[in-house]
Amino acid sequence: MSQEKEVVGILDAVLSLQGRANSFQRDTPLLGALPELDSMAVLGIMTMLEDRFGFSIHDDEIDGSVFATLGSLADFVEAKLAAH
Repeated sequence: MSQEKEVVGILDAVLSLQGRANSFQRDTPLLGALPELDSMAVLGIMTMLEDRFGFSIHDDEIDGSVFATLGSLADFVEAKLAAH
């Protein structure tokens, strides 16, 4: 399973989207477009990403651009895995 598909699964689970995330494309906006994606949900997603992929996310690595779209979030995961 690609990292992007796993990120979709994590978004779907944390945000309780009941499968809606499966239709997301790389350019699907997240932050500001999904009412379910609030600050607590961002923390939950970060925790699940850390647990699933085995890396640590530091506060200074996260800003709104990471959660702008599915693609930007998947690219962030990809970069973290490459640096890990």
